[in-house]
Amino acid sequence: MSSCCSSKNKSGAAESNPAVETSAQSSCCGTKPAAPSTCCPSEPQEALSSCCEQSADQPDWFLRVCLVLVLFFYSLNLSDWVYDLGIEESFVWSLSPALGIMADTVYELINTMWFSVVLAALFVGFLAKIPQSFVLAILGKGGSINGLGRATVAGVLMDLCSHGILMVAMQLYRKGASLGQVMAFLVASPWNSLSLTLILIALIGWQWTLAFIGLSMILAFITGYLFDLLSRRGTLPENPYSAELEEGFEFWPEAKRQWSELRIDKAWWLSVWEEALAGSKMVVRWLLFGVLLAALIRGFVSLDDFQQYFGPSLIGLGATLLAATIIEVCSEGSTPIAADLMTRANAPGNSFAFLMTGVATDYTEVMVIKDTMKSWKTALFLPLLCVPQVVVVAVILNQFS
Repeated sequence: MSSCCSSKNKSGAAESNPAVETSAQSSCCGTKPAAPSTCCPSEPQEALSSCCEQSADQPDWFLRVCLVLVLFFYSLNLSDWVYDLGIEESFVWSLSPALGIMADTVYELINTMWFSVVLAALFVGFLAKIPQSFVLAILGKGGSINGLGRATVAGVLMDLCSHGILMVAMQLYRKGASLGQVMAFLVASPWNSLSLTLILIALIGWQWTLAFIGLSMILAFITGYLFDLLSRRGTLPENPYSAELEEGFEFWPEAKRQWSELRIDKAWWLSVWEEALAGSKMVVRWLLFGVLLAALIRGFVSLDDFQQYFGPSLIGLGATLLAATIIEVCSEGSTPIAADLMTRANAPGNSFAFLMTGVATDYTEVMVIKDTMKSWKTALFLPLLCVPQVVVVAVILNQFS
């Protein structure tokens, strides 16, 4: 068999090493004597995710602990259906108000996010089946104005929650989208979906909603342009999966050819789900942690305490940015809060900032970007480049209050 743990003779031909062939079959990074300096070739390959990251034999204890805790708090809320038989105070709340708030928060967030997360995971599984050339053809040339524009529009049109969008964005990165295209897609996406746009129109009016959409697209495009610029200059690492579109590639003829050869059967669907689970695991582990942290914050820090300081001032804007950073809310949760900031606090700039900075400052996004791109610098540059733009726009919008 061909293995990345094979040795080479002086002529450069690969030789099978009997001493390591058994272990190599289970994992190219398994135990092996006198192995080459690295099992990972210099060229990026999608298969490297299973070769060079955590072994499948090593359990992800962080994910497991977070999952158990989320299930525990979720089940506490379900227990109220049994114990709350018309009593004024529910069973969990009678034990501890903070515990009741945490259980309610986990229950609310999971019920709100699960469908979008599952839908996004399934989309990631389908995207993994699409050849890289098709993705590059749709997104356009990385680092170009046209490519950034396409990525921004794609982010706006994608009807998924912010955490679902994060899964898709990381898969686009693995498919060769430029760093700027990934960030433009990510920044433009969190609340810009058809369903949430209609909700926002009902809450704050179509004029403000269209203004928010237009401004978010401009900020996403600028952020993506800055990431591509810094990547070209070497300040930030380029996408190692990037590739040029094959010369003479024709999208529709090639799509028809591959579709005619595609065999959709049970094995194909199984592989889609396997890709979906593998591609979403990294996001889900931080998402569950974010849900727990949000529950902890809500249990001991009242959101009303924040809202007292959310007026159209620099202090109010600072409080908004702080709340958007530490309160884990998905798109569906951020929309009514943003509307409340607009109508009750009379602060349109704070409302826009809350919608936009959730993705730029949220620890789930930062940690997933770091884990996927293997760069703390890239992850931290997202809030560094995006948040100042949001602050400037928010200050201007608050002048209309």
